[in-house]
Amino acid sequence: MPMRGDDVPRHPVRRVEARAGHELRPGSYPASIPAIAQVLADGLDLGPGVTFLVGENGSGKSTLVGAIATAYGLSPEGGSTHSMHSTRPTESSLGDALQLVRGAGSTKWGFFLRAETMHGWYSYLEDHPKTSGEPDPVFHEMSHGESFLALLESRFGGKGFFCLDEPEAALSFSSTLGLVATLQRVVKRRGQVLCATHSPVLAAMPGARILETGEWGLREAAWEDLDLVDHWRRYLAEPWAYLRHLADD
Repeated sequence: MPMRGDDVPRHPVRRVEARAGHELRPGSYPASIPAIAQVLADGLDLGPGVTFLVGENGSGKSTLVGAIATAYGLSPEGGSTHSMHSTRPTESSLGDALQLVRGAGSTKWGFFLRAETMHGWYSYLEDHPKTSGEPDPVFHEMSHGESFLALLESRFGGKGFFCLDEPEAALSFSSTLGLVATLQRVVKRRGQVLCATHSPVLAAMPGARILETGEWGLREAAWEDLDLVDHWRRYLAEPWAYLRHLADD
């Protein structure tokens, strides 16, 4: 039975698929990464609200977030839909191999927060200041963590598609909780979030969907079953059980 107009999903990105005729070869980077190979073969459905990608370094989570952001029309170096700055391209070609199925009547507004390239985006803002509305904070005069929180407050509002690549890198424990609160506000305003993270604090956000990346590809996971959470629990319970092996080496 076809969907009625009021049943059609309206969040910005409903599904990620391989683009017909793309030039990524199976077995070559980044298609050789299991999580990416799975998306290219089977696609990835994204629901409204927050989706976290969690996994080890090299498991493809950041590559996927960056490629989906690029396919959405965002700069691979981070920033909003309308600030397409670029310095030195280092991203994979995966974004060109993907296409997005969008929600009916959804907004085209989005933002990509990529931790290691935000310095360049702050410089871009200084060179291209707002011509209307409240001026942006002077991000370069803030600490790394303070600038991230100010950025979240100024850009993560209303509907839109928000991609984040390891945003906890600049944040303290309490500031990470502040990020969770910001994402909760985004969800209430019917925004959609895709986030790669190593943080068990961030991944514990109520109502979020978690996809764990690894040698298996992508799989749905509960927070308490994540390898990430298990390792942190063990480490905090007995850190020397881990650290003594480093001394032995």
